[in-house]
Amino acid sequence: MEYTNPQPEFPLLDMIPLAMVLVNVQGHITHANELAQSHMGTSLRRMAGRHLADFVQPSSELKAMLERALQGETVAYDAFCGRHNHMPYSLHFGPMQRQQGVVIGFIPEANRSEVEEYTKRHEMAETVARIALEMAHEVKNPLAALRGAAQLLHEQSTGDAADISAHILQEVDRIKDRIDAFLQVGPRANVAMEAINIHALLDDVSIHSGEIEVRRVYDPSLPNLWVHETRLRQAFENLWVNALEAGSTVITWETRIAPLVALPDHQGIVVAISMRSNGQAIPKALRSHLFEPYVSGKARGSGLGLAVVQRVVQEHGGRVSLKEGAGDTVFMIHLPIEREKL
Repeated sequence: MEYTNPQPEFPLLDMIPLAMVLVNVQGHITHANELAQSHMGTSLRRMAGRHLADFVQPSSELKAMLERALQGETVAYDAFCGRHNHMPYSLHFGPMQRQQGVVIGFIPEANRSEVEEYTKRHEMAETVARIALEMAHEVKNPLAALRGAAQLLHEQSTGDAADISAHILQEVDRIKDRIDAFLQVGPRANVAMEAINIHALLDDVSIHSGEIEVRRVYDPSLPNLWVHETRLRQAFENLWVNALEAGSTVITWETRIAPLVALPDHQGIVVAISMRSNGQAIPKALRSHLFEPYVSGKARGSGLGLAVVQRVVQEHGGRVSLKEGAGDTVFMIHLPIEREKL
């Protein structure tokens, strides 16, 4: 018989970007947030009052974890799966603070591995950023002095000496350009954010498309995003240039809300922005290192374009990843939508 009297909603639980379920001392569901309902493929009204084992297996391990949590322990087990969707989960159990029962968080196995990979990349990016910052202090000032001396020498020279000093100036400028490019992956000072229409920005990046077919699959309900427009534009332009250099003839921008995606330090809505292109595929040997500086599949590529993309996205509290796309190359960017900025 259907249980028709679920407990009142838990606003805080519904804001957490993670599938969460509350059960009583008997293991019967008393509340499930929207993400949990989505994973279970049913509504709270149909879940409330039923035992959690009706939705998750194995029931023997579930019972053991529930008993330990009811005794005050915080425990986790990573060998559960949904009975209906057969998706593997890591379940985290903890005692409820103000009433008898257990609170349970569901972490899909695929999401967990993705988070671990993102964490490794984030640590690598922070290391590179520190190196870039050190380079700014240790190299740029002496290089500026060297250029000033070369410029003075050039102005006072004639004949072969003038040619040599001109060559020195060219090489110094070339080194400076390389350093400036590398510093793009370095840490940025706090910059002014502003609310922008993400679709207008994507259209502006794609305005000089030439013979490229640009497709747009936009969610018109998206609010404005609170971002640093210049930096975010740079990230999208880098993706666009990469797609063109890979010989793409069709590029698709897509935006949508991503209700099942959680971002660190963000308890709210997440937007997904993807760019799909049909150019030359990225070699498999490069994919695991794609966002590291100086990794490039192009003979003349600097290898900094995607490292800059990652740095910009991290500055905005988001993450970027490469997705499999049925022969196409798909870059997926997830960015937070700040509730207080709506």
